[in-house]
Amino acid sequence: MSSRVSGTEGYAEEAEELFKLYENIPAADLHRAELHLIPTAPGSILDIGSGTGRDAAWFAAQGHRVVAVEPTDAMRIPAMALHPSPRIEWLDDSLPDLALLLARGEKFDVVMLTAVWMHLDAQQRRQAMPNLAALVRAGGAVIMQLRHGPVPVGRRMFEVSPEETIELAQTQGLHPVLNLRTESNQEANRIAGISWTNLAFVKARESAA
Repeated sequence: MSSRVSGTEGYAEEAEELFKLYENIPAADLHRAELHLIPTAPGSILDIGSGTGRDAAWFAAQGHRVVAVEPTDAMRIPAMALHPSPRIEWLDDSLPDLALLLARGEKFDVVMLTAVWMHLDAQQRRQAMPNLAALVRAGGAVIMQLRHGPVPVGRRMFEVSPEETIELAQTQGLHPVLNLRTESNQEANRIAGISWTNLAFVKARESAA
């Protein structure tokens, strides 16, 4: 059952609250640091852990084709209703394996993981990074946001350092182009000492032999 996917603990129970919270934060504000890495011409974007669909809808509105991956039914099903778009394809798949996605053999211009990576333990992160690299085209970008600070009750979350993430990415030909620490958008989280790291990587182009 998809509700048992590791790292999704707490999300189904809080789905209604989370929809209100997430949908009130404009995607353009949240992703300001990475805007330069998102193609201006219509491209293909993979949104892993798409939650309420806020970001997927924002990308679709810019003309991109989006595959939105969300393993929690209580998030994915309302998200599909809230953000109907012919440019968004919804998929029930999950990290670290992303088995359904990888079986398709598709590569994307941008792979996004907003507030997702820190739900994976160390072993899962090592498993997941080669899969992310396999899903982005040469010259494309992997963009992620890591959360730092106290873990909400009932959630499975780990403190992940940017350094470890960069090291893992580099072993897969993903070169760091952004490493920026920012405060939380939510006042209560700022007071609680929660901050974020915006990371981005560009996949090496194949050199002509």
